[in-house]
Amino acid sequence: MRVLVLRALGLGDLLTVVPSLRALRARFGAAEISLAAPVALAPLVSRIGAVDRLVVVPSAVGAPPGPPAWTGRPPAVAVNLHGRGPQSVTALRSTRPAAMWSYGIDSGPTWHEEHEVSRWCRLVRWYGCPADPTDLRLGAWRGAGGPFVVHPGAASARRRWPPGRYAEVARALARRGPVLVTGGPGERALAGRVAHAAGLPSGSVVAGRTDLGDLADLVSRARTVVCGDTGVAHLATAYGTPSVVLFGPQPPSRWGPPEGGRHRALWRREAAEKADGDVDPRLMAITVEEVLAEVSSLAPTHRAGPSRR
Repeated sequence: MRVLVLRALGLGDLLTVVPSLRALRARFGAAEISLAAPVALAPLVSRIGAVDRLVVVPSAVGAPPGPPAWTGRPPAVAVNLHGRGPQSVTALRSTRPAAMWSYGIDSGPTWHEEHEVSRWCRLVRWYGCPADPTDLRLGAWRGAGGPFVVHPGAASARRRWPPGRYAEVARALARRGPVLVTGGPGERALAGRVAHAAGLPSGSVVAGRTDLGDLADLVSRARTVVCGDTGVAHLATAYGTPSVVLFGPQPPSRWGPPEGGRHRALWRREAAEKADGDVDPRLMAITVEEVLAEVSSLAPTHRAGPSRR
């Protein structure tokens, strides 16, 4: 039996469907489960423990997904964990599956606004696969004495807190221990500006020097992660790493970490004034002092040691 799953998006998107993928594995047992996703996600796909094969497709962030390059007999089930269609449904139907599980089709559940993890768990439950939305872990946190990780980047300008504020946070954290500034290949200059303004040594910039597997290992060893609403926040959740995540424009009720425990989500439901530039005003309303206070509030968690799944 062959099962094909579509999730042709980014890092955070992949990590929000981990419970759903594991639910499919529990349901289909020894069936071959293939995930259609971008090749950059390959280092993490094998850590989920529910996927047998990666079917490489171009990233569909900002563009409709294309048909997966599927060969051999059609899948018995095609599962759309990508969107509600019609493009994602059309892409999966090109593989001629015997059955389709998806939002946006007559046999599927109704799409509504909810947390992204809950959305995909609800989809597979609709088709008879019990899914636990808390089953997000990829491994154990090992960073009680590790570095602070500051990640200033985000996919859109509206979700990027100003580099100067990240630099102030990094400067303050450097008084407590080593700080590393992370980012993707396109964020090296941004990470360098933050590190320079914070007075950090050049070796503190690791942006663009890690693949996703290396980045995941780094996050698992971090003392605390400070970042915006981006994939690194989901990595912190996946490893139980203490995190302070800055939200805007989307609220944490849509993409946030589990409440309480090792994670703090900062969010302004309303901002007093419209901010200058492209940054969402609710994000601009978050202050450096608030971020540092939340990092300090996680200190008892650091001493508690890694949690166990």
